[in-house]
Amino acid sequence: MNELDKNMYYGATEVTLKKAKKLRLNLTNAEKILWDRLNRRQLLGLRFRRQHPVNIYIVDFYCHEYKLVIELDGGIHEFQKEYDKIRSEDMKMFGIKVIRFNNSEVENNIEEVLFKIENILMNFGIEKSPPGGI
Repeated sequence: MNELDKNMYYGATEVTLKKAKKLRLNLTNAEKILWDRLNRRQLLGLRFRRQHPVNIYIVDFYCHEYKLVIELDGGIHEFQKEYDKIRSEDMKMFGIKVIRFNNSEVENNIEEVLFKIENILMNFGIEKSPPGGI
């Protein structure tokens, strides 16, 4: 593993890396929908990773260039709000910003979700590419 890769995983162990690999094979419906729109640098030309290890956690989507995590919350998250809050605080220690959407937002209005993600990234200073490509 090269130095960039080590930095991107923030000390994740081999166990966490293997677990993330397994999770990539079993995406939820909402994760599949969003991944279909983030994959292959479709959003602002940025590379996103899915089910990406960050220290002891595995985040749904991660853009290393802007240190942005996108988390999708299913029904279980109603019962683990405190855990999610701690997890987001831990991400801040690595300089990572976390944004959250619930599954139904992604499943029912993917365009609005993408619009919100673009706006957040543009606040980081990235410019929107002109129509027709990068």
